[in-house]
Amino acid sequence: QVQFVESGGGLVQPGGSLRLSCKASGIRFNERDVAWYRQAPGNQREWVATINNGGSSVYPIDVKGRFTISRDNAKNTVYLQMNSLKPEDTAVYYCNLATIGPTGSGSWGQGTQVTVSS
Repeated sequence: QVQFVESGGGLVQPGGSLRLSCKASGIRFNERDVAWYRQAPGNQREWVATINNGGSSVYPIDVKGRFTISRDNAKNTVYLQMNSLKPEDTAVYYCNLATIGPTGSGSWGQGTQVTVSS
């Protein structure tokens, strides 16, 4: 059974930083591309970052240069370092397989809330 458990969210001021973690189980983690997604109130879930099984990463333009995705295969964990946070980054953040996509069905965790506000 595939499971993802996200953590590390919180309240941060604009310009601040947070590091999210997501531990995966039930998959051969080192073989899979994984991604972070987020969902703001009233919006659909959207893609934030992907890291492939070789460690290469891609980002959408609105987070590129501010967010960094990384992985520790020994710990079955993917991370999202978020710097220069903006109020529009406020959302619930989720991780999942990259193949799922932001609107795919499957095993979604509870996510972790990130609130950027002064």
